[in-house]
Amino acid sequence: MGNDKIYAKIQTEILKKLDAGVIPWKKTWFGSTAPKNLISKKPYSGFNAMFLGCHGYDSTYWLTFKQAKKLGGTIKKGEKGSMAIYWNMYDKKTVIDGVTYEETIPFLKYYTVFNLVQTEGIEAPEENKIINNDPLQSCEDIINGFDSIPLIDFGKSPCYLPLRDKIGMPVITSFESSEEYYAALFHEMIHSTLHQSRLNRKESYAKEELVAEIGATFLCGHAGIESATIDNQASYIDGWRKRISDDPKLIVSAAALAQKASNFILISLPKGLKKAA
Repeated sequence: MGNDKIYAKIQTEILKKLDAGVIPWKKTWFGSTAPKNLISKKPYSGFNAMFLGCHGYDSTYWLTFKQAKKLGGTIKKGEKGSMAIYWNMYDKKTVIDGVTYEETIPFLKYYTVFNLVQTEGIEAPEENKIINNDPLQSCEDIINGFDSIPLIDFGKSPCYLPLRDKIGMPVITSFESSEEYYAALFHEMIHSTLHQSRLNRKESYAKEELVAEIGATFLCGHAGIESATIDNQASYIDGWRKRISDDPKLIVSAAALAQKASNFILISLPKGLKKAA
C-alpha cells in the first residue's frame, strides 16, 4: 500500500473518532499508563501513542496477531484491531548521463495491533504503575527543567510571540483550576520550540496549532494532569475535522513534530523526575 493510501486510511480513522465526539489528542494518558507493546514493554510515540491512547481500553498493552499467537493466546471473536504506523526506507538508484545517483526514500507502513483486553489466553503482566502524588509539582518540574524556556510575561492572554521569543500568560488565579493553567502554559511552551534557537520549526498556522495541541497533551500526561477542557467542543471538532479532511498528512506529521517538541522540553529533566511522572 502506497503512502497516499495509508495517509487516507489514517485520515478516515481520525475522522471517525472526531465524528464520535472523541478528540484523539485530548485523551490524556499518564506516564505509567501510556500505550506500550506487550512484548518489548516500550511505549509508543507520536501518532501511535496518541491514536492507541484514545481508545479507552483498561490495559495499556498492545500486541499483534502473531505476538498473541506466539504467547499461546487468541484474539476474541469479533474484535477489531487498530492501526499503528512506522517508517521504512529504501534506496533508489538513478542513472543520468552515465552517472549513478543514490537517494534514500522513506515510505510509510502500517500494521494492526490489538489491546490486551481484546485477547484470550494471555496472562496480563503486573503493571508497575507509579503513582504521582504531586502532579502540580511535576508541572513545575517540567517548566523549571526547560533550559531554554522563554521569558513568561504574566498578565497577558496565553500566547507565544516568536519575534520577541516571549510567552504571554494570565496569572494562575485567572484559571478555574491549576490544571487548566499548566495545560495552557504547556501549549505555549510547545509553540516556543519553533524558535530558530530551538527546533527551528516552520509550519502553517493550522499545523503549528495542532502540534501545540498534541504536544501539550504529551506534557500533561507526563506530569499526570488532565488535558485542557474545551468550551465549545462541537465547534472545535468541526474546525479540526475540516483541516484534517483537507490534508490527510496533517495528523501524522503534527504528532511527530509534537513528540519531538515535547521531548526537547523534557530532555533536561533528571531521570528520576521522568520516571515519576
